[in-house]
Amino acid sequence: QVQLVESGGGLVQPGGSLRLSCAASGRISRTNAMGWYRQAPGKQRELVAVITSGGSITYADSVKGRFTISGDNAKNTVYLRMNSLKPEDTAVYFCNAIIRAVVTTNTYWGQGTQVTVSS
Repeated sequence: QVQLVESGGGLVQPGGSLRLSCAASGRISRTNAMGWYRQAPGKQRELVAVITSGGSITYADSVKGRFTISGDNAKNTVYLRMNSLKPEDTAVYFCNAIIRAVVTTNTYWGQGTQVTVSS
């Protein structure tokens, strides 16, 4: 069994910063990729950023230049540094991981952490 535990959400003023963390634990043979998605009220879940075990990174156009994703393979942890936050960044942020556990590879989701950008 694999679990993803997120932390770091909260309320911040426009222009402010937050850092999200997500740690994977359990029977992990290999973490292929970890990333962040977000879902705002009434909208579909969308990709924010993803990083592969090889270090390849993809960002949504809406966050390029403001958000930075990084990972620690040894700790099976991914971070998302969010700068210059805007009200439209308000959403529930979900950690996502593609993990090989023993013999099968599956996609796992965290429980979500709320990020609210408001004055």
